[in-house]
Amino acid sequence: MSFSIQGKTAIITGAASGVGLGIARHFAAQGANVMCADIDEKQLIKEFGKNPETDVNSGDGGNLRYFAGDLCEKLTIANLLSATLDAYDQVDILVNASRQILTTDPLDCNDKSLQNLLEQNVMSGMRLSQLVAKRMIRQGEDVTAQNRDGPLGTIINLSSIAGTRTLPGLMGFSIASAALDQATRSLAVALAGHRINVNAIAVGSVASGYLREAMREQPEIREQIEAGTPLGRIAEAGEVAEAVQFLASGGAGFMTGHILTIDGGRSLLDAVGEPVH
Repeated sequence: MSFSIQGKTAIITGAASGVGLGIARHFAAQGANVMCADIDEKQLIKEFGKNPETDVNSGDGGNLRYFAGDLCEKLTIANLLSATLDAYDQVDILVNASRQILTTDPLDCNDKSLQNLLEQNVMSGMRLSQLVAKRMIRQGEDVTAQNRDGPLGTIINLSSIAGTRTLPGLMGFSIASAALDQATRSLAVALAGHRINVNAIAVGSVASGYLREAMREQPEIREQIEAGTPLGRIAEAGEVAEAVQFLASGGAGFMTGHILTIDGGRSLLDAVGEPVH
């Protein structure tokens, strides 16, 4: 059983910061070719340099390139795939790691958070998954590819344990996470006959942008999270990245439609209404 992703090409969204950035750097360090996609061009430039067409050495043999654009736009999604194929000729892995967290007022009819979160966290990734899957199917028609063991492509969605929690203050985010989990299962069944595996990772608290900012404003949040997590700490982005690598590798070749939980056991204890960061 191999967990190698060396030589494979991955598109990773939300890759300018946080967990997405951690996944991108980890994949490149493992020898994968990585196209980092994000709407935040300034942050992409800060992380990877000014020239998106030039490979950024990961320090371990992999290549990193980046693409800036709003992935809620259909044309942008098509351009992202084209840029990836121009750079690396194929795409083997898609990681939909772009996600937004917004608070929700459940009693405010004018609150647009649910609509925004469904578009950002579910629909944009779904449209990209559909487009990339069609490319993976065409790649799989190659006789040589058909002789390979395991999946011919993998799609991994970054979800949240909020999808199975009751969180009135994060109602929109919880609903979007649950919708993403169901989209993962449905797409897994639809693509199974094409040897494309689709899974998701439901994360708990990860030490990245949104949570770091929340802990700076309210230091007591760290204590609350650690007290409610059986393993007693907050995850690092690298721990999520390693799980994503597993799902992208041949070692997970017989897994599809699965929601893998990485939360230190927190979802086993979360009380109704407790905030999730």
